Amino acid sequence: MRLALYQPDIAGNVGTIMRLCACMGVPLDIVMPCGFPLSDRDLKRAAMDYGGQADVTLHRNDADFLAMVEQHRLRLVLMTVRGSAPMPTHRFAPDDIILMGSEGAGVPDHLHDRADIRLRIPMREGFRSLNIAVAAGIALG
Repeated sequence: MRLALYQPDIAGNVGTIMRLCACMGVPLDIVMPCGFPLSDRDLKRAAMDYGGQADVTLHRNDADFLAMVEQHRLRLVLMTVRGSAPMPTHRFAPDDIILMGSEGAGVPDHLHDRADIRLRIPMREGFRSLNIAVAAGIALG
């Protein structure tokens, strides 16, 4: 299983997710560009000393990312507030790559449409979304 971030905006979230992936032994894919420089000190502070132990692959753009998904025959699982299926009903598989959209904009429609599965984390009525790092932890857990 893999986790992917689409054009993330917040360095601290990416650092936290890098730490999560390092601790769980899950490769992390980041679709560029990011909304911050990869040398950002918030990224390093959130990743702590786990950042260097994370298996991170950077993709220049979504076309490169999708080519990798196709090449490895991965099932693209999008976590989205527009998901049609609640996450607890889904059975994850070893060839899944869980895609998280950017904090501000999610993913563009062509990626939303390309996803094999679109999941949502059930929440109380009136709440829009969770922090991306929290949602990533729930999905990987």
